Amino acid sequence: MLTDRTILLIIGGGIAAFKTLDLIRRLRERGARVVPVVTRAGQEFVTPLSVAALAGEKVYTELFDLTEEAEMGHIELSRAADLVVVAPATADLLAKMAAGLAGDLASTLLMATDKRVLVAPAMNVRMWEHPATRRNVARLAGDGVAFVGPGEGAMACGEFGPGRMAEVPEIIGAIEATLGAGPLSGRHVLVTSGPTHEPIDPVRYIANRSSGAQGTAIAAALRDLGARVTFVTGPAEVAPPAGVKVVAVETAREMLAAVEAALPADAAILAAAVADWRVASASDSKIKKEPGSGPPVLEFAENPDILATVSRMGAGRPRLVVGFAAETDDVVENATKKRARKGCDWILANDVSPGTGIMGGTENAVVLISEAGAEAWERMGKDAVARRLAARVAEALGQ
Repeated sequence: MLTDRTILLIIGGGIAAFKTLDLIRRLRERGARVVPVVTRAGQEFVTPLSVAALAGEKVYTELFDLTEEAEMGHIELSRAADLVVVAPATADLLAKMAAGLAGDLASTLLMATDKRVLVAPAMNVRMWEHPATRRNVARLAGDGVAFVGPGEGAMACGEFGPGRMAEVPEIIGAIEATLGAGPLSGRHVLVTSGPTHEPIDPVRYIANRSSGAQGTAIAAALRDLGARVTFVTGPAEVAPPAGVKVVAVETAREMLAAVEAALPADAAILAAAVADWRVASASDSKIKKEPGSGPPVLEFAENPDILATVSRMGAGRPRLVVGFAAETDDVVENATKKRARKGCDWILANDVSPGTGIMGGTENAVVLISEAGAEAWERMGKDAVARRLAARVAEALGQ
């Protein structure tokens, strides 16, 4: 799929740089030409000699190379490639890109290129979650930079959380998708995620324990397969993925309106944990606790059923509608009934009993329920669940 494509690979300075050696090898197996650039910090983790041996190309390291710059080599390098890949993309490199700095060969190439740029971030969890990094990521995504990862897990520094560079197969999939070779290229997929917050008064609301992690991972996996993703999210704990269209909402009614505005779509993955009920008449003022008055009496109204609404559409219904069923008892039986009741194509059921640690956790164990029956998946990380589901969606839409 990558035959005769040229990848300009910028290797940043981080322990994850060791993965780029395997990345180079696998890209060449797929017929790609890899032109490597190693930053000074990157050379502390991988040597130009090992990179050159695997790439079969000269390794570029310095901006002020008289032999190259006599012919404006940085301009030629930046524009001769089909795609520029930055892996690992450190916090420093992301900051330079977002600020438009061009003080070394890597940052100058990124400023001079007229080709698409794909970055694979890798850094400590605190650095990834720092407000400056979040601002830089948002700015780069708005500028059209594509992202793959980061994943979540144990790090070389001993901490655990988001910040791990995506694995080599994920990066290759993202490269293929960015170059228009992904199985979901040209497809529009709608994803909902997170909880909804239903106000009681200006300071209180009804919600649930959803973190939004699974929906976020699904949106990222679909993006990496080339889909154009509209991501409608409630107030989740995790940040939305880069490279997708984000629509932030608070309530179930706002989410339904955003979903309807996002259609048509080829598929809808409705992973949000939407509140079934809302307070019929939320107070405009904070409800006071008055001595001797007793607790307030709240009257509830039913929220719109977003999954059923989308599933039962006539014209404009997505070809594939996928819902979720978070259950604590009789998981498969209840989810099977829910699929029939809602009218969706697939239901992903999971057991969210307190002992499972799934609600708000990093892992999931789902059962895919379709017309063909129930298919249990082993327990795995939410990123892995997302990738498997994205692959199944691509298969279904490709038929």
